[in-house]
Amino acid sequence: MQIEDEYIRLIFGLKLKQIRTEKKLSLFGLAKLTGLSKSYLNEIEKGKKYPKTDKIILLSEHLDVPYDHLVSLKLDKNLAPIGEILKSKILKEIPLDLFGIQEKNLIDIIANAPAKVNAFISTIIKIAQNYNLSRESFFLASLRSYQEAHNNYFDTIEDDVKTFAKAYHINLHEKIYSHDLKEILIEEFGYTIDAKTLKKHKNLTELRSIFIPKNKTLLISSDITEAQKAFIFAKELAYNFLHLENRLYTFPWVKFDSFDQVLHNFIASYFAGALIIAKDSLINSLKTFFANETWDNEKFFNIIKQYNCSAETFYQRLTNILPKHFHIKNLFFLRFTHRIESSKFNLTKELHITQQQAPHANRTNEHYCRRWISIGAIKDLEKSTKKHSFGIQISSYDNSNSKYLVLSSATSDPFKQNLNRSVSIGFLISSHLKKKLKFINDSNIITRKVGITCETCAVSNCGERIAEASKLAKQERYKDIEMTVEKILNSYA
Repeated sequence: MQIEDEYIRLIFGLKLKQIRTEKKLSLFGLAKLTGLSKSYLNEIEKGKKYPKTDKIILLSEHLDVPYDHLVSLKLDKNLAPIGEILKSKILKEIPLDLFGIQEKNLIDIIANAPAKVNAFISTIIKIAQNYNLSRESFFLASLRSYQEAHNNYFDTIEDDVKTFAKAYHINLHEKIYSHDLKEILIEEFGYTIDAKTLKKHKNLTELRSIFIPKNKTLLISSDITEAQKAFIFAKELAYNFLHLENRLYTFPWVKFDSFDQVLHNFIASYFAGALIIAKDSLINSLKTFFANETWDNEKFFNIIKQYNCSAETFYQRLTNILPKHFHIKNLFFLRFTHRIESSKFNLTKELHITQQQAPHANRTNEHYCRRWISIGAIKDLEKSTKKHSFGIQISSYDNSNSKYLVLSSATSDPFKQNLNRSVSIGFLISSHLKKKLKFINDSNIITRKVGITCETCAVSNCGERIAEASKLAKQERYKDIEMTVEKILNSYA
C-alpha cells in the first residue's frame, strides 16, 4: 500500500520540530546552524515541503541525529497517537471546515504541545473503547457538535426550502401531503415508487424505505403512516434538489461509510422537516400559544395537527425555530425507547443547545431517573390502551438550582414489536423564558424533584427508585476519607 506523500511530509515535519525543540533551538538558530533559510525550515516543519537527500544529511549532521531516524516513518512514543490519526485519515473524513478549523492549523496545535495533546488523544481513545464507541457513533457525535455550534438553525437550508416550494408551486401555508411530493419525485426526478417489495422480506420489517440508485426506485414499507410517507418523500426530494450524491440508501440508516453521508442525511432530514412544517406559520402559531396564561393540551396538539408530521418531527422542528426566532437557546431534545417488561430505558437520541443539560447518553450501566416525564410518558402509555401519551412537567434537579420545563410525547414503535418510545423537549427556566412563555407559572403544571440516575441520586424516600445510590455512596465515602486525612494533616501543621 502506497503511503500518501502528504503523510510522509507531515511525519518528517513533526519529527524535525520535536528534535529542534528538544535541543532548545529556535527556527532562526537552526537556520544559522545549517545555512538553510528560516522560511524553508518552517515549511518543512508544517509538512508543506520534503527536503532533498543532501538537505536531510545536513540536518542530520548539525542536529546530531542519525539519517535513518529522520527519514523513518516510525514516531517516538509521545508522537505515536498523532501518527495513528494522520495515517487513519480520520481528519480527511470529517469536514473540519464546518467548524472553522483547517487541518494544517490543527496539526500545528498538536505539534506545539505533543506530550499534552497526545495524552489527551490517548485518553479519548480509551474512553471511546470503554464505551464501545463505534465509527458511526463518532460521526454522529461530530454531527451533534456541528448542530449545537449553529444552534441547530441553518439559513441556507431554510432558503432552499422556500426556493423549492416556489419552483414546484408548493403552498407552505397549507398542510403538505405525500401524494403532492410523490408526484414531483415521479414526474421531475424519474422515480419509481414500489410499496410491495419490502413486505416480501421479513428481516427488513424495521426499514421504512430503501432507495435503489441504479434505476431510481424507492422501496417503501406498506405499514408506514401518511406522515412518515410524506417525510420520506421530502427527504428524497432534498437529496435530488440539493444534489446530495454521497448519501444513505436506507431509512432508518443501517451503516455510515463516511461523515459526508451523515451530514447529507442530516441536511435532507432538516430540509424535509422545514418543508412539512413551514417556518413562518409555525412562528405565528407559537407566538399565539406562548401568550396564553395557562397551559392547554388541546391548543398544543392543534398546532401539531396543522402539519402532516409525527410528534418527533414536530419536536425536532422546535429545536430549529425556538433558538433562532424566540431566543430560547437553553434547551434539549431527547428520545427514549423502552422494551416492554425490561427494566432499562435507553436514551437513543439527544441534542443540547447552548448548555450541556442533563441527561446524556453516557450512563450505559445505570438506571435513568424514573421521575422524568420522558420516562413517565412511556409508562403511562403502557398502562393504558391509548395510542399516544403526553406529559408536561417542571423538573427540579437534585443538588442544583436549575429547573426545566419539559414536554414529552410517547407512542409505540410501529416497526419494532413490544417497543415504545418518547420524544421530549426541555427548556431551562429563566427570567427570559418566563417572559416568552406566559403559561409557565400555571399552577396545574406539576413540579417534581428529579435525579440523573438512581445510582447517583440523593433524593430520599423515592418510591420510583429501582437501584441503590451506589455511586453516590462511593463518592460520599471517598469524601469522608479525604476530610479525615485533611484533619490529620492540619493537626500536625
